[in-house]
Order: sequence, then C-alpha cells, then structure tokens
Amino acid sequence: MKQLIIKLPLVIFLFNCAISSQQKGIKHMSKQVMEVATLGGGCFWCVEAVFERVEGVADVISGYAGGHKKNPTYNDVTKGDTGHAEVCQISFDPNQISFEGILEIFWQAHDPTTLNQQGNDYGTQYRSAIYSHNEKQYKTAQASIKEASKKFNKPITTELKALDKFYIAEVYHQDYFENNPNVPYCTFVIAPKLNKLKKKGTIWNE
Repeated sequence: MKQLIIKLPLVIFLFNCAISSQQKGIKHMSKQVMEVATLGGGCFWCVEAVFERVEGVADVISGYAGGHKKNPTYNDVTKGDTGHAEVCQISFDPNQISFEGILEIFWQAHDPTTLNQQGNDYGTQYRSAIYSHNEKQYKTAQASIKEASKKFNKPITTELKALDKFYIAEVYHQDYFENNPNVPYCTFVIAPKLNKLKKKGTIWNE
C-alpha cells in the first residue's frame, strides 16, 4: 500500500503533463491554420462590425497601422499627425474563406474611390488601405484592386503597402458596435451598412 501511495502522485503528474502537451498542440495547430488580413476602410468600428459577421472569420481587432509614431493613441491618430490609418486585423480560417474572399467583402463594405474619406468621416486616418503580411498577400491584393476597379466609376485610391507595425486600439474601441448599438454613429451609420450587406448575403444575419 505504501508503494502505491508513493507512485500515485507521479502518475497524476505524468497524466497532467500529457493533457497539457495535447492542449498546447491544439492551440499551436489552430494558430497555424489562421491567417491575418490588415485592412482600413474608414472608421474601424464599421470594418470590425462587418467582418465579425463573416463566415470563417475568427477574430477582429481594431487598431492603427501605416504611420510613423510609436504607440499612437486614438487622440494622436485623429489629429492626423501620426500618419496612421484606422484598421482592423482580421483573423480568418483559409479553409473557410480565402484572402481573396476577404478582399471581395472589403470592396463591398466601403467606398475605395474617396481619398481620405468615408461618408462624413474626413481625414487621412480614414483612408482605404490594405497592409499585406507577406508577398503572396501583396500580389493577391494587387490583382484584387485591378479586378475591383472594373466595378467602380472612379479610380480606386486604396493604399497598398507591406505591414510595418500594427498597434491595438484602446479597449473601448473593441467590439464597439456590439457594446454601443444605440450610439448615434452605430444607429445611423453602421446599422444601415450591415443591413445592406445582410440583404446581399455578404455577411450572415444574426
């Protein structure tokens, strides 16, 4: 009996190690499967709300990219002095939706022909932008811009650059539409956009 008591903790320890290794393996695999797109299409509240409703998208994080100041705040970016655009990093499963598919929705979700403007939002922080994570994404985006230009009457002004640095926006910007559905901007700007895309079948209807 004494020998069994001595060995039991060792068995439990080895069992816990095995479970932990399995869980780490699962998390590692899930990260390998996911790809990330970084897109700017005006106010990041809008972009986030749209892509959170796309099949195959696992997560959407609002932030800033394309500028020169380190660790910019929302107040910094809105002044237009940091060079950053409001963007979203979209984590998606390429087995469910491709990067090309993400970009097809991107073109439907904003007007890429209005330089530094989306609706009543004016400023360089609201510019249309694609920040590629690798050479494949860059070339795919080039082809997508060329194809999308056939669908617009005016030239596309979307900025295409390799991603330098992404800064996560303040906590209160994350899931903004979900947390603030009755704020006027959400009611009169985001909600109509979502309804339009739902009717087209571009995004899912909750």
